[in-house]
Amino acid sequence: MPRRRAWAGYTDRRAVAMLLLGFAAGIPILLIFSSLSLWLTEAGVDRATVTMFSWAALGYSFKFIWAPLIDALPLSWLTRRFGQRRGWLLLAQGLIIAAILAMAALNPANAAVLPWMAAAAVLLGFSSATQDVVIDAYRIESAPGDAAMQSVMSATYTAGYRVGMIVAGAGALWLASGFGSEKGHYLYAAWRNTYWLMAATMGTGVLTTLWVAEPAVKRERPAGLALGDNARLVGLFVCAVAAFVLVFRWAGGWLPENQGPLLSLLWEGARLSAALMAAVLTGRLLVLLGLVRGEVVRQTWVLPLADFFQRYGRHAALLLALIGLYRISDIVAGVIANVFYADMGFSKDEIAGAVKTFGVLMSIAGGFFGGLLAQRFAVMRMMMLGAVLASATNLLFILLFWQGHNLLFLYLAVAFDNLAGGLASAVFVAFLSSLTSIRFTAVQYALFSSLMTLLPKTLGGYSGSIVNQIGYDGFFLFTALLGLPVLGLVWLVGHKLPLQGRFSGSLKRGRKAT
Repeated sequence: MPRRRAWAGYTDRRAVAMLLLGFAAGIPILLIFSSLSLWLTEAGVDRATVTMFSWAALGYSFKFIWAPLIDALPLSWLTRRFGQRRGWLLLAQGLIIAAILAMAALNPANAAVLPWMAAAAVLLGFSSATQDVVIDAYRIESAPGDAAMQSVMSATYTAGYRVGMIVAGAGALWLASGFGSEKGHYLYAAWRNTYWLMAATMGTGVLTTLWVAEPAVKRERPAGLALGDNARLVGLFVCAVAAFVLVFRWAGGWLPENQGPLLSLLWEGARLSAALMAAVLTGRLLVLLGLVRGEVVRQTWVLPLADFFQRYGRHAALLLALIGLYRISDIVAGVIANVFYADMGFSKDEIAGAVKTFGVLMSIAGGFFGGLLAQRFAVMRMMMLGAVLASATNLLFILLFWQGHNLLFLYLAVAFDNLAGGLASAVFVAFLSSLTSIRFTAVQYALFSSLMTLLPKTLGGYSGSIVNQIGYDGFFLFTALLGLPVLGLVWLVGHKLPLQGRFSGSLKRGRKAT
């Protein structure tokens, strides 16, 4: 593509739209993770409970379950007025704003409201994950078959996302501090006002959705799908979710208190598996009773998953294991990072400057560098490099723990950690894209990105308990060691998987059509 045309792509209306939608997508995630963790810490919530709030973002890990509904179901007046993609975007953005406002209305210093705060955080995670699914589908459908434009739109989306993270991370901390809340001097009104302003920033996403055009893509309804099937699909989804919640809550009372984090993690894994099985069996029962047609369920949920297993056969499990574990070191460590910085005596302003601004810029630089490397070198080699760096940089936080309140060393640790994380993330996205079938792009990409965070976020919820038992130095050594099995999986995929040109070689070599 000529140089002039390449630069012109960044001024295209679609690229600008992805920049703004990326900003809206970057706002919610840190309002569940880092900013909320500091709010809860200042409010006197114990460390173990604070890190468990990270489970509110598990909606990102299960978004593949309802992603097919976003493709299949119209939203009545919203779809008729704005189109399928913009209608779903407006619904998701409205729920995000409502969830942020609900969190702002609750003071976590009162232990009685913590369950309601958790419920609002879960709503925020669910609605923001839904927004991500719709934006991914919108991006793909806005420039179908145009690889150059897709690259431009992905770049502008990522830049906007990182800016949104700066606003919701550093911006939220600066606002809360400016409004008068500090560690040891908690002021609820400061955090309430901060979350009010964060809700207002989501107006950028709403205005962008109203400004952009609906993609000119004719989406065919699945064969044999009648309008009456829509309500049945929603009913099946609601019943399955209800069964999941009931079994998950019922099983929660069986584990004795004060167990170690390992036993707790194993129990939570069994509890989660039982809840998922209950959801699947509920859906199966509704099909057997004739309340939902089996063919509709097959086309909506089963076919996209079956396609992946048909294409990769006995190697599918190996690929899924790599996807589920590749980011485990940095995600688990990241859950408790802000609590760690606060415990080391760093102020919110120092954390905002070093982690939420400088760190995000380093992450962008790492992503840009990783993207360049992924185009020039073998993808699996870059995957190995990313896995080594993401694991090894966790050791820097052991040195920071020994150093104590050392601002220079904080910047050094954050710089290397975010450069490594950005590089690993960029090459991993290239890897996931190579796995995705063109027939089921949105659903399969949602599946891969969900699986990527499921186990790390679940384990990260116990990071506070782990730190209580083995200390911060032991915890960061543990997270570094978590990356060792990933190296073996990367090696196995690179050497054992068929179609090695798709994974072992440069992306320029292309991939088989699916």
